[in-house]
Amino acid sequence: MSTTPNANQLTYEGVVYRVPQPQSGKGKQVSSATDEAAVSVEDLIAGGIRYVRIQWVDLINNIRFRVLPLPYFQKLLKTPRPGTSLTKASLGIVFNSIADGFNPTGEYLYAVDLSTLRICPYAPGHASVMGWFEEKEPIAGRVGDGGSSVEVDLCPRTILKRIVESAKQASGVEFLVGFETEFILLKKTQPIEAVNSYGWCNAPALPSGSLESQVLEEISEALEVSGIELQMYHAEAAPGQFEVVTGPLPPLQAVDALIHTRETIFNIASKHGLRATLAPRVFLDTCGSAAHVHISLHSTTKPRPSVHSNLTSLEAQFLAGILSHLASFTLLLLPTTASYKRMMDGVWSGGTYVCWGTDNREAPIRLCNAPSPSSRNFELKTLDGTANPYLAMAAVLGAGLEGIVERQELKTQDCKGEKSAALLGEQGRKALGIKERLPLSWEEARSTFQRSALVDGLFGKEFKEKYLSVNKILKEQLTFGMMDEEELKLLVETY
Repeated sequence: MSTTPNANQLTYEGVVYRVPQPQSGKGKQVSSATDEAAVSVEDLIAGGIRYVRIQWVDLINNIRFRVLPLPYFQKLLKTPRPGTSLTKASLGIVFNSIADGFNPTGEYLYAVDLSTLRICPYAPGHASVMGWFEEKEPIAGRVGDGGSSVEVDLCPRTILKRIVESAKQASGVEFLVGFETEFILLKKTQPIEAVNSYGWCNAPALPSGSLESQVLEEISEALEVSGIELQMYHAEAAPGQFEVVTGPLPPLQAVDALIHTRETIFNIASKHGLRATLAPRVFLDTCGSAAHVHISLHSTTKPRPSVHSNLTSLEAQFLAGILSHLASFTLLLLPTTASYKRMMDGVWSGGTYVCWGTDNREAPIRLCNAPSPSSRNFELKTLDGTANPYLAMAAVLGAGLEGIVERQELKTQDCKGEKSAALLGEQGRKALGIKERLPLSWEEARSTFQRSALVDGLFGKEFKEKYLSVNKILKEQLTFGMMDEEELKLLVETY
């Protein structure tokens, strides 16, 4: 890849693309957000793009798309509501089954969101665009008294957008979100064979000229062409495990960028004969893979200090809201049985106790850069790559927003000592106000989710019922015992 004389253009594999320049934001992280689409339709034509992938993420976090030739996509854009028709069962398909609560009747309009239009360097000649699931006709009673709306309560992007807008309108609060994507490169999926046996940033994991080094460099270049800020990549702890860290953006744009990042990783790995997997646990004797997310808060009002050092009152309320509900929506963060093979005490995965701690990797929420108001943020460790990230972020931000609106008191103290919550003992945990444990299994997470009033309020009872339905089939297909090669193969080839 080489830079052309125009700083807004990059050449990738012989094609010149226009790339948006990140803009600096204010607050605790620097935002790489722009208000414009990454590319325009005119840029697609100039860049030799021939196809557009209309792309969505279903409730079990499978990325799906339909491919439209560019001339037909242009024709579609001239219609009153540009989009494509999808059966209402689209969100209820799990492998080859349709979950209870979904049926073959009815269609949604999947309306394209042109602000998400991006070049797909991993697929020469292709671009992608996200959208919104909408009703074809407005449904009465969806907005206020006597109003109507085309919004679909099951649309993951719509749910997240609604919560972000509520935070700004109700409390003048905005968020920046940045993701760390951990994945393992596999040579084979049956039996499982990693691309190498090194980890922990060890130099032999990325030797110059190696296949894995080439793959990571191509991922980096492709993300740059796509307008996504890549802050770093490195080898992680497990054999063949790597991590890419992308820059902070507002929540919806951050998750859109995450989906594009994952597609870039999957496809470039495939191009080189490898399988990239986000599976939470592939090897029992080393670390699993997570999808850590960093969140910072920004308010129109001047921040006030709290009784907790290095936290403003707003941050303390936000944290209190998350901790009070974290166990009840764990299923949205850790939706598969494999998720609970990663989330254990003593393996730096966030532990199993509901708590927070300054630079504590054995706490579900780690306070990062605590002394610095300009860069302070919360890292959520209780999240992996099998979760739909739109739904996960909606739950986390929605719970935190409740804490802000209700001005909840943060009663749990900073677990920042040398001992993790698991090693403190009952009296030590009691002294810090640590009273609750996260669900330790899929069954327990499902039970707490079913009882959650927060989920009913944020997502609606219909969503809860249908999410539980698809999640049940997912579990039946991926009953992950860590010993069955067929089950492990299905897991790594699904996520």
